[in-house]
Amino acid sequence: MWLSGRAPGCGPGGRGFDPRHPPQMYNPLFRYILNNQVIMALLIIAGVFLLVEIKEILVLIFIAYIIAASLYPAVSFLRIRRVPNALAVLIPYLLVLSFILLLIVPLLPFFISQAESLIEKFPLYFRDATATLGINFTIPDVKSLINPSSFGDIGRNAILITTKLFGGLFSILAIFILGLYMLLDHDKLQRFPIYFFPRKMEEKVLKTEQLVEDKLGAWLRGQIILSFTIGLITWIFLTALKVEFALPLALLAGFLEIIPTLGPLLSAVPAVIVGLAISPAMAATIALGYTTIQLAENHLLVPKIMQRAVGLNPVVIIAAILIGGKLMGVLGALLSIPLLSVLVIIYRQIRHLS
Repeated sequence: MWLSGRAPGCGPGGRGFDPRHPPQMYNPLFRYILNNQVIMALLIIAGVFLLVEIKEILVLIFIAYIIAASLYPAVSFLRIRRVPNALAVLIPYLLVLSFILLLIVPLLPFFISQAESLIEKFPLYFRDATATLGINFTIPDVKSLINPSSFGDIGRNAILITTKLFGGLFSILAIFILGLYMLLDHDKLQRFPIYFFPRKMEEKVLKTEQLVEDKLGAWLRGQIILSFTIGLITWIFLTALKVEFALPLALLAGFLEIIPTLGPLLSAVPAVIVGLAISPAMAATIALGYTTIQLAENHLLVPKIMQRAVGLNPVVIIAAILIGGKLMGVLGALLSIPLLSVLVIIYRQIRHLS
């Protein structure tokens, strides 16, 4: 097929595959399958079951595609200036990885120590906060939740945790490698879906692909800028108030920024609880500060940074987050917005076509 460099139905000259004019699958058998409702129904059911079985792999591919889409403008910029394709892809990749390492490595030991201390002390903060509010509610002590008989399974659990850790590292590595190859073969991959459509729809399919790529790339770049900005502002604000654990609370605010509407609300809760353990005035100050940051973000940052990326109704966003979280946990909640954006683009293109 197209990967082998030979197109079906080539003439005696054996002309190789031309990505600008991919061969069509609209042969008599393919038309018969499309026109047979029973066969189509069976194929759709089989396809749904297959998608459910390989959903983890599809998520990895989707994340890799988002990363590739976010880096493609830089790659395209270098290609226009006659930089070789491999270098045009590697330079943005290495710059991004270097920035991440330079940002994370120096802060990692301090962050780990503060995060461990916050996790250990948070039940005490919660108890003091509820006592201040006159609420009789406690978080169970961790020791009371441990079953002594479970210590016999420590070895088996350690093996399971180690396996999951290596599986997670392998998934991260696979995502970056997939994204790298998506950028290296960008033009061929972009035109490959045309293989499944009649030639008269070629322009519409390419336009839809370009819209999806632009939307996902803008979404990821915008989220990175927003998360970094909100995390930095929150850290400066909490540090100025001399709030303990300012760094992990700020990183939590930056991370949850990726979840529209709900994320900022969730990130404010632990910060307010920590402040309430100090004094009601401190809790009120922190709540006011978080609210001000959120209002400034909604009116100044989001319109400038994310106006091209999401553009969805808040009710639809919350529903998508809840559905994604129900189906695939935290990762599903995080990816629900870009996936919904893709579906909206496809729906609008189909409606416009009809």
